[in-house]
Amino acid sequence: MVDFSAKPVTLEQTLGTSLKSILIVDDEENTRLGLSKLLTQEGFHVDSAANGYDALNYLADHQVNLVISDINMPDMNGLSFLRELSQRFPNINVIMITAYGGVESYLEAMNLGAFEYLHKPVRLDELRSIMRKIFNGGSAVPQLS
Repeated sequence: MVDFSAKPVTLEQTLGTSLKSILIVDDEENTRLGLSKLLTQEGFHVDSAANGYDALNYLADHQVNLVISDINMPDMNGLSFLRELSQRFPNINVIMITAYGGVESYLEAMNLGAFEYLHKPVRLDELRSIMRKIFNGGSAVPQLS
């Protein structure tokens, strides 16, 4: 029998309490706010930065479990940011997102150590699936409703 009175389970609850913080790096304010809202509703602590320089400064003083970064940004683009991030903070998982990606940027991002590469607009179900893989080492987690 299904209990319809049960409260929805957040992604953080299915992954355990080890996941604490996500940093979103994107020059588009609407993307930062949208992803922040969705991931906060999932139970995560979310901060954001408008560019790669601000993100690197943030990471020098804060520990995060995951970075979600746009590729096309002014000043320091996402691939340059990923290159620097991989050198300074090699243990942080990174999901790259873009509205303008192609095969070349995909291959470069993956060669630089990105865990995954998504196209905008980011679908929450796809992001959840990738986050399960990152934080559970690829093991299966029950599907969220």
